[in-house]
Amino acid sequence: MIQIVTADGRREQEVLQSMRARAARAGAEIDRAVAAILADVREKGYPAVAAYSKRFDGAEPYEIPPERLEEACRACPAGLLAALERAAANIRDYNEKLLVKSQEWRSPDGGVVGRVVRGLGRVGIYVPGGTAAYPSSVLMNAVPAKVAGVGEIVMVTPPTENLNDAVLAAARIAGVDRVIAVGGAQAVAALTYGAGFIPRVDKLVGPGNAYVAAAKRMAYGQLDIDMVAGPSEVLVIADDAADPKLAAADLLSQAEHDRLASAVLLTTSRALAEAVDREIVRQTGYLSRSEIMEASLRDFGCAIVCASLEDCAALANEIAPEHLELMTEDPRALLPRIQNAGAVFLGAWSPEPLGDYLAGPDHVLPTSGTARFFSPLSVDSFLKTMSIIQYDRDSLAPIRGDIVRLAEAEHLTAHANSIRVRFEDVDGPADKGGHT
Repeated sequence: MIQIVTADGRREQEVLQSMRARAARAGAEIDRAVAAILADVREKGYPAVAAYSKRFDGAEPYEIPPERLEEACRACPAGLLAALERAAANIRDYNEKLLVKSQEWRSPDGGVVGRVVRGLGRVGIYVPGGTAAYPSSVLMNAVPAKVAGVGEIVMVTPPTENLNDAVLAAARIAGVDRVIAVGGAQAVAALTYGAGFIPRVDKLVGPGNAYVAAAKRMAYGQLDIDMVAGPSEVLVIADDAADPKLAAADLLSQAEHDRLASAVLLTTSRALAEAVDREIVRQTGYLSRSEIMEASLRDFGCAIVCASLEDCAALANEIAPEHLELMTEDPRALLPRIQNAGAVFLGAWSPEPLGDYLAGPDHVLPTSGTARFFSPLSVDSFLKTMSIIQYDRDSLAPIRGDIVRLAEAEHLTAHANSIRVRFEDVDGPADKGGHT
């Protein structure tokens, strides 16, 4: 089912090019439609949001009361509710350990400098509706924001006829402050500009369809976003000691997301690659989303046979995958060679779904090679910092001449004057140039 190629400097590059091309499939038509919605909401406010909501979702936006979230918790099976609470606890613990604090210290000149860390004022979380309702994504987006001390978390989700109980229960568990039934690009626009009872937010996170993704990309700059997410992907590095059944299962766990998902195996063993391919065929036969998996693996699945694990790691760094599994005899030995990945899973007992749901690190990860410069969502994503500078006369005096010289080198005489007027009693009148 998957093509098997031997790395020769050309064939593997063709695979990389195919993966990169997936990110460009959105199309200009979607961009034009989304740009019009954003402009309309910016100009007309809530009436435009309501009109688009009725047109696309068949209902006006409305706020979901806290009692409905409590009702959703009661409606969830006890086992599912316990799993959501356990996942939330692990995510919370992980992010609390990452949380940075405000700091101040004495500079070499004797002044006080430092940094104040604050949570963002208000954050929006987009949650898809219908069959794409993922309660785990609610936890992964909302819990780190809560740990960061965000002032208000506003979740939006399309006003479907039957709102998903697990999604609403996850919002309650994560501590979401408000839940508003509004979806699509109009929801992004409302959160960007503010519209009626829908508030403007400082940052918007969460997955959505192509229209939502385009709207987030266009809104960036008016607010912050998590990232522009592309199709999901997994890359497995495996040596000849790996179990082909496990490698195949993990490749399929990403291929089932959608037809554009990418599942790639890098291995030093052609025999293993062939065994993994047989396992993929066998396991696909009893899994529910076989048609999607077959399309994904046919178009974007591949096994590349490399000369060494070092070559596997170098190719993985070039791909910069969202999920990277090191299914080798000694994954810790290979880890220092890995530079670019959203999340790294070490060993056969650390499958990618563990990270999707329960381990604690976030499953909102950079895709389409952007792990070269983007990082996973975390508590850091919901913080902003302010610099602190405090000098007194005694600490400013010895360095005043250097400040004046630097200001004058840039022809900013008012900057230099700001320093000079503070020391006229010793340097002479500022309008005479002082003596610094």
